[in-house]
Amino acid sequence: MSLLKLCVVLLAGFCIVSPAVAMHASQQLAIVVNVDDPQSKRIADYYQIKRGIPDENVIWVNLPADKKSIGRKKFEQVYQQVKSSTPSHIQFYALAWSQPFKVGCMSITSAFAFGYDEAWCAKGCNSTRQSAYFNSASRKPYSELGIRPAMMLAGSSVEQARDMIDRGVAADASYPKGTAYLVSNSDKARNVRSHFYPLVVDKLGKRINIQVEETDALTGRDDVLFYITGLAQVDRIDSNRYVNGAIADHLTSAGGVLFGGSQMSILRWLEAGATASYGTVVEPCAFPQKFPHPAIVIDRYTRGETLIEAYWKSVAWPGQGLFVGEPLAAPFAGII
Repeated sequence: MSLLKLCVVLLAGFCIVSPAVAMHASQQLAIVVNVDDPQSKRIADYYQIKRGIPDENVIWVNLPADKKSIGRKKFEQVYQQVKSSTPSHIQFYALAWSQPFKVGCMSITSAFAFGYDEAWCAKGCNSTRQSAYFNSASRKPYSELGIRPAMMLAGSSVEQARDMIDRGVAADASYPKGTAYLVSNSDKARNVRSHFYPLVVDKLGKRINIQVEETDALTGRDDVLFYITGLAQVDRIDSNRYVNGAIADHLTSAGGVLFGGSQMSILRWLEAGATASYGTVVEPCAFPQKFPHPAIVIDRYTRGETLIEAYWKSVAWPGQGLFVGEPLAAPFAGII
């Protein structure tokens, strides 16, 4: 899909947004726990308590905790087990571990959402299947679309994951006065989302404070609600203060490689104070459709949708992308 066509799709669906009902969201989410990872259980237990997740919404699996990636065969065994254990009313998954984060050519969050299918992958610089959840009005993606969006409760430590969870819970109905920083930088290939910035300002500038900045490193800001940029390495992100529920990501090839990658891991955003981030686990070739569309995520999040809804709906081709964060954060719950 071209940039022009993507803008047309966005504008056509811009007002199709329904209200978030945060108090019921915890009933619609299942936590998937890796019994072979002691940290996974600690994170899952903490999250279950913080969000009041019912015991019947907790699913146990066996995964190699020391592997960044697993193969299709192993994943499909686990996936079938999870599907058979998932109550029919569940719409979303929270994956309570930090690795594995990749399944074959897919991210693990997309593999759990769609099932493993190489139509969600690309050989070389090509398009992939488009998500039916993209900019969708659906509040029940599994019941209506057969998709269970997933998000990792990941962190470089249990303490970091708990801090992220705390920020998400604290964000609920806080109606923050933060700013959306749309950063245009010197890396032409990774700066492709800057084409959308005028649209964001035009459509959302009266609802939320938006600043378009031309810099490679935003520094010293004390009200970051959104930080959208594109670089292999974003410097000085810890010099800013991120409000509870903040979303921050950088368009680059391997931000979703959480550990041991050659580029900045999206976990750095969480360490700096963000509540969610997104990055690809295999080469995306800078297709903007493989990354969050700033207008969609800002629009839906500030209209009251949960973080997992707003973030997932903003990515047209999410098969190679990893979502990390506190899924149920809803800073603007009840707005509409």
